[in-house]
Amino acid sequence: MSDPTANAAPGGSRPADLQARAARLDATDELAKLRDRFQLPDGVVYLDGNSLGALPTGVAQRLAEVVTREWGTSLIGSWSDGTWWTAPERIGDKLSPLIGAAPGQTVVGDSTSVNLFKALVGAARLAGPGRTRMLVDAATFPTDGYIAGSAARMTGLTVVPTDPADIPAALGEDTAVVLLNHADYRTGRLHDLPALTRAAHAVGAITVWDLCHSAGALPVGLDAHAVDLAVGCTYKYLNGGPGAPAYLYIAARHQQAFDSPLPGWNGHADPFAMTPDYAPAAGATRGRVGTPDILSMLALESALDAWDGVSIEAVRAKSLALTDFFLECVAAYVPEGAVESVTPAEHAHRASQVSLRTENAREVMAELISRGVVGDFRAPDVLRFGFTPLYVGFADAERAARTLGHIFG
Repeated sequence: MSDPTANAAPGGSRPADLQARAARLDATDELAKLRDRFQLPDGVVYLDGNSLGALPTGVAQRLAEVVTREWGTSLIGSWSDGTWWTAPERIGDKLSPLIGAAPGQTVVGDSTSVNLFKALVGAARLAGPGRTRMLVDAATFPTDGYIAGSAARMTGLTVVPTDPADIPAALGEDTAVVLLNHADYRTGRLHDLPALTRAAHAVGAITVWDLCHSAGALPVGLDAHAVDLAVGCTYKYLNGGPGAPAYLYIAARHQQAFDSPLPGWNGHADPFAMTPDYAPAAGATRGRVGTPDILSMLALESALDAWDGVSIEAVRAKSLALTDFFLECVAAYVPEGAVESVTPAEHAHRASQVSLRTENAREVMAELISRGVVGDFRAPDVLRFGFTPLYVGFADAERAARTLGHIFG
């Protein structure tokens, strides 16, 4: 394998040209200063924020305060002083602008899988009797498929795996629920949330969208596009940290009728009454189940401070510019035929990652990581690079592509 610091790139292009362009782009990037809001190791190009986001600078101090003062000194009093008990709704409102939701519709807590189970069973119950099918993205993240199967068994529906492009033709009056990923986790393909939601509504079906690979990287517009229910994690582009709680969005128009299959005491209208009968709380609060994970919950709240003053539209513009530039650098540096992009070239169909197919992908990614370029591998043959515009720059994109070129050179 060649020295990644060599001056000549495979194919004849000179790194200095692309390096100079990267420097100019970084110098004029309005979001470049946001990198200072994160702690990143020196010398590392981090392109795996679509798996685990970087650490925002204020989180460690906030966690120390929670542990030493709120837990250590205030003890149980911290539940009732307005900080802990209201965190799921408060933090839900804080992240709502990033998914295009008005306040009062998003509650934070549990994992994506648990929230998806609530959403799918709740969606089936909202759809009502006489419907028999649940259409599920055929290439969905495996856990989504497992949860969909369980939710379907519970509600008497049949799961029908369907390519998102075929959803409009597959819909019918017997369709109860449509579960779709906004962005494909392997390829980075972005699916048409507005059009697919409209198509589902045209036959009376309820939509559930998984936003794990889009929220925080691009505008989602849940309210604007009349999405019914949505779930997502917060440890990827939202940088909430490992094991950060997920969220559940319940459109305001469905909240009164939303019947959660997990009616925990935190979702009760009067949780401290401790009555034997369950009465759901008003609003999205009925999506709560048990005691929230306070340490990770408040770490997420602090992490979201990194978004102060940031426009999600500006993030999307930089994401597209970064991925365009990376693909251009790959074409210049990597020998022809060594890799194949499986990420759509069209902006309308591209999320915030680039996936490249190649032989020996696992070994190639391991070598990239050893050289300070951190992406990830997806079986059987995909190199996956996530671009988080809050802390990834154009010089990072150029170095990653150049290093990849030298591995193949």
